Amino acid sequence: MTYQNNIAQTGQLIAGYNGTWNGISPEAVARMRAQNRFQTGLDIARYTAAIMRRDMAAYDRDPANYTQSLGCWHGFIGQQKMISIKKHFGSTERRYLYLSGWMVAALRSEFGPLPDQSMHEKTSVPALIEELYTFLRQADARELGMMFRELDKARESGDAVAEQRLIHAIDNHQTHIVPIIADIDAGFGNAEATYLLAKKMIEAGACALQIENQVSDEKQCGHQDGKVTVPHEDFLAKVRACRYAFLELGVEDGIIVTRTDSLGAGLTKQIAVSNAPGDLGDQYNSYLDCDEVTDLSTINGDVVINRGGKLMKPKRLPSNLFQFREGTGADRCVMDCIASLDNGADLLWIETEKPHIEQIASMVDRIREVHPTAKLVYNNSPSFNWTLNFRQQVFDAWKEAGKDVSGFERDRLMSMDYDDTELAEEADERIRTFQRDAAKRAGIFHHLITLPTYHTAALSTDNLAKEYFGDEGMLGYVKNVQRAEIRQGIACVKHQNMSGSDIGDDHKEYFAGEAALKAGGAHNTMNQFAA
Repeated sequence: MTYQNNIAQTGQLIAGYNGTWNGISPEAVARMRAQNRFQTGLDIARYTAAIMRRDMAAYDRDPANYTQSLGCWHGFIGQQKMISIKKHFGSTERRYLYLSGWMVAALRSEFGPLPDQSMHEKTSVPALIEELYTFLRQADARELGMMFRELDKARESGDAVAEQRLIHAIDNHQTHIVPIIADIDAGFGNAEATYLLAKKMIEAGACALQIENQVSDEKQCGHQDGKVTVPHEDFLAKVRACRYAFLELGVEDGIIVTRTDSLGAGLTKQIAVSNAPGDLGDQYNSYLDCDEVTDLSTINGDVVINRGGKLMKPKRLPSNLFQFREGTGADRCVMDCIASLDNGADLLWIETEKPHIEQIASMVDRIREVHPTAKLVYNNSPSFNWTLNFRQQVFDAWKEAGKDVSGFERDRLMSMDYDDTELAEEADERIRTFQRDAAKRAGIFHHLITLPTYHTAALSTDNLAKEYFGDEGMLGYVKNVQRAEIRQGIACVKHQNMSGSDIGDDHKEYFAGEAALKAGGAHNTMNQFAA
């Protein structure tokens, strides 16, 4: 419904109450409705799921249409990202938010900072989704509120052209609401626990759930050692639980991202059930590291399996875990991904130990032999040393091509001594184009950085502390924070406005008319930033 139609319809409604509602302004109601476009988290989930589905189809037509996101640990952070994106690019198209389980554990748990091992309260995950969307909705309300104020000024000055331009802009306002890909870890328990948490996350607004194939009670960060995977049937039960949650809540095109940690996980807690040769259980067990049993007297409470007609004993560690054969990680990743797509997954996530396009592509090529439109979500992780990895990739490429690399030491390539070299420049160019190149070559539909603001917050705080508490004093804040905010047009320089003070003033005027005691008067120091 257009802004003008909303005013007219509301006016008719008010007129039907025989004057008792005459204190209500139809235009104020229309404004409040526009500022509160999404009534529930499910409204948001349905809206954003449709966005992701359109984006996935666009990527299938042209891999240049890849998508991106940054990880968030607070609603304010997510809000400021989207405000910045709209400011710099004019559109939120193909740009999402990522909810990182790592950052929830490290920054949102009542226990204090925790490692990424699913020890944090699982309720903190849907709570953060709800918080993110609360802040994004407030960004809508703030932006529209400023447009309404401009509309009032245009009317007061009799500028009909500006008035119509602003009404058109209000009718075509692009919301800050974007898809959130939300990390449900390994499901926080059994399939029923996964289903219950998935419902809470979807009700909060999540249109995409990312779930990994690790054992819940042994879950590790994807870039740490000691990862333990589960047999496919255990994992697929949780995938189905997520799908049931989406369908129950009427988000029929919700997205499930299945993550495999098999590349870096050499352990399993269980031997898979197999009902026939070649089934998923048999395939999973085929990668177990085993010794052939030739003497039954050596079996002492051990598990044995039949492999090609031979009796084999999987190697069991003192931890009671079983290990896979070395060098099978890539094969297991391919098997995991195909099994996930065969059973309702929409997108894949392969956790790797380094950002190497050909390594990723070598697995995706095999997956696409079975599922030609297989697409990945990829973690552009801060756990990687991007500088060192790409300098080493260039070093290796130069060496293979016969180019002289005698002036470089491969293990020292992170050194500042090499920062101004041709090798470093080529490595930086590969980093710059990594997302574009990987989208085209390796089937990566969505690039995300899991922990960006964790690091930016630490870096900026360190710089401010060094200057403010040092010789720079107050200039350390003014020069490098406030003045930079003013020069760069950062919305938060007017922090009262960002917190909702002007929205509150508008409401006071709606409710009390000329009697409203508003905060944004002549003595408000935020007026110093008007220019």
